[in-house]
Amino acid sequence: MQHELPPEKLRKIVDPNVMKCKTTKDLSPLEGIVGQDRALKALKFGLEIKKSGFNIYVAGIPGTGRKATVKEFLEKIAKTKPVPSDWCYVNNFRNSYEPKAIKLPPGKGKELQKDTTNLINEVRRRLPEAFKSEDYATKREATIKTIEEERNKLFTEINKKAQKDGFIIQAGPIGLVIIPVVNGQPLKEQEFDKLSPEMRDQIQRKREELAQELRSTVRQIRGLERKANEELEKLNREIALFAIDHLFVDLIEKYEEFADVATYLEEVKADILDKVEQFVEEPKAPATPIPFQLFWMKELPFRKYEVNVIIDNSDLQGAPVIVELNPTYLNLYGKIEKETQFGVLTTDLTMIRTGSLHKANGGYLVIPAEDLLREPLSWNSLKMALKSEKLTVEEPAERFGFITTKGLKPEPIPLNVKIILIGNPYLYRMLYTLDMDFKELFKVKADFDTIMDRTEKNMENYASFICGFCQKENLKHLDASAVAKVIEYGSKLAADQEKLSTRFGEIINIILEANFYANQENSEYVTVNHVKKAIEEKIYRSNLIQEKIQEMIQRNIYLIDTEDEAVGQVNGLSVISLGDFSFGRPSRVTASTGMGRDGIIDIEREAELGGRIHTKGVMILSGYLAKKYAQDKPLSLSARLVFEQSYEGVEGDSASSTELYAILSSLSGLPIKQNFAITGSVNQNGEVQAIGGVNHKIEGFFEVCKAKGLTGQQGVIIPESNTQNLMLKEEVVEAVKEDNFHIYPVKTIDEGIEILTGVKAGERQPDGTFEEGTVNYLVDKTLKEMAEKMKEFQR
Repeated sequence: MQHELPPEKLRKIVDPNVMKCKTTKDLSPLEGIVGQDRALKALKFGLEIKKSGFNIYVAGIPGTGRKATVKEFLEKIAKTKPVPSDWCYVNNFRNSYEPKAIKLPPGKGKELQKDTTNLINEVRRRLPEAFKSEDYATKREATIKTIEEERNKLFTEINKKAQKDGFIIQAGPIGLVIIPVVNGQPLKEQEFDKLSPEMRDQIQRKREELAQELRSTVRQIRGLERKANEELEKLNREIALFAIDHLFVDLIEKYEEFADVATYLEEVKADILDKVEQFVEEPKAPATPIPFQLFWMKELPFRKYEVNVIIDNSDLQGAPVIVELNPTYLNLYGKIEKETQFGVLTTDLTMIRTGSLHKANGGYLVIPAEDLLREPLSWNSLKMALKSEKLTVEEPAERFGFITTKGLKPEPIPLNVKIILIGNPYLYRMLYTLDMDFKELFKVKADFDTIMDRTEKNMENYASFICGFCQKENLKHLDASAVAKVIEYGSKLAADQEKLSTRFGEIINIILEANFYANQENSEYVTVNHVKKAIEEKIYRSNLIQEKIQEMIQRNIYLIDTEDEAVGQVNGLSVISLGDFSFGRPSRVTASTGMGRDGIIDIEREAELGGRIHTKGVMILSGYLAKKYAQDKPLSLSARLVFEQSYEGVEGDSASSTELYAILSSLSGLPIKQNFAITGSVNQNGEVQAIGGVNHKIEGFFEVCKAKGLTGQQGVIIPESNTQNLMLKEEVVEAVKEDNFHIYPVKTIDEGIEILTGVKAGERQPDGTFEEGTVNYLVDKTLKEMAEKMKEFQR
């Protein structure tokens, strides 16, 4: 008879006395992260290698501390890196639609912006003063006076000529008009028509000669006006240059080591000298009064001289670390804002806004992979930027190929950033398989494990982690017993006596809730009772469905027997997951057998409720029966298996041993004890294999037995290889200790059937038969009788 597991094998406890502290207050906070050596090594490699394409994908399930670990690790390594350059956009005076990018050392961008603003303000102050000076007025008047004298001289000469020839020159609606004079009086049109033809011809001939001279004189006057304008413009430039040149000389000298800045300042000076009037003239009042003062209209012409610092690293200590939790296209790549001016959308270089990629340039950018892939344009644009190593601020509509209004096209800036995507392993496999660019751009995978070894060192690290978290969140510290219980909970989450969970999010939740109960009781420290209560309350908030199912079993709505015996009927175990909570549920598995050639028929599969793995498990049963019982006869069997009262899909092979026990019971006629529930998969050799969720399954059947009444005979049969996974709750361990519940590990089907029937399984003897009266003897006998009857029936 197989021996049951003793209580000490059901849960690996932590003795509070072995903890090297009375409370976590006595410990030092954990530095770094525990249990993720592989991931940290991959991160370090990916961050240190400088070649393109070695960006990092951090794979792991939520709650393993991926984001916090990566951020902490990056911030630590970023402090050792140089601060990246500032970047500014300035006006392109040759094409204002394509602003130029200027690279400057950290902090210089803001300094240049301030210096340029002060420069333009000083220019706006000095130029009007210069043009109001007496010196300028004197030179201007002298220039104008000279031109006026020449102009008047030309007019005087042409007037004398006209008077000599008997004409006067008057200004008319269409320009200068030549009018003949007779007897000192201008000749009217009617009077002119009364003159003799000879006289009219003579006057007309002289008028045409005079008109030709007048046109020549007008051309000379216009030339004088152009000359006057040129002289005035030259004078204005000289006065303006004299007034502001030293300002530019000082600033250019300050930035002489930055060729782009010096060139830009020279272009600013040249543009100011070309547009002196906008600095000197007062803005004219609009023809139509505006109901409110538009101050920005006065400032609008001067925006082009502003410096837009798009990347300012003046306050950084090391490389930037940016975490973008909302990776939309605009948040990543920036945007060009627009404003409405009298119903028209306008923009300029001061409205260029940066995104996370700009801020992280020269450093590190962390992005949740799933959120990135949800956003239109974001993923493809990121790949494009990484491949081209250039960062462009572009309208999203242009990426889609839509026609847009004319806007800015800022000069791209070089991109030097390390991208760290955080996502789950499934998403990594999908991207690696389906996206050809992914494997070239993300060559480093940092895989975060969900478990680590339960060593003394790691348990100390667990305690130090708790200490650090309590200090950071200003929580009550945990005493040694509470720390021990949290470590046990870590093993419970890992479902392994030799492992601890690295899902620190779950650990943190328990600490926070236990702290809440400690505060309610005004306890100085969090104790083991607070931790126990936190775990129990967490389960209670989520186990409504479990309790409903237990109630249905207790009221015999859902048929599960926990006493007596039955042929071809076994209690199987499955796990139901509700997302935040999983629990074990017993299911009645029945088998009916008869003569035939159908073999084993899985009713779940026939009803399309069985999954592929479950179907595989059922088909393995045929292999087991054939190997063990059909070596000397054909297998003339028709068996049907079903999960009774199952109205949803069945998946997995953990019930294959349960189904086999039901078939063996039906064939042998031996009843199976209903006080047992069974879990475990089986291979064709009859070996019982490990399954998942063993703790949930045992605890689930225990709760049902407790609800229906513990008899001291109930228990669960599990694969022996799952013994190391047992971290059962204290109530189950206590019931085993008091001999009210039992856990039996088995290696083979023979071991399990002996426990279930109380009859020896039976070994095959040298003559090929089994020991008489054993389970295998009865099964073999039944199959042999079926084969003979089948043979007679066919005759």
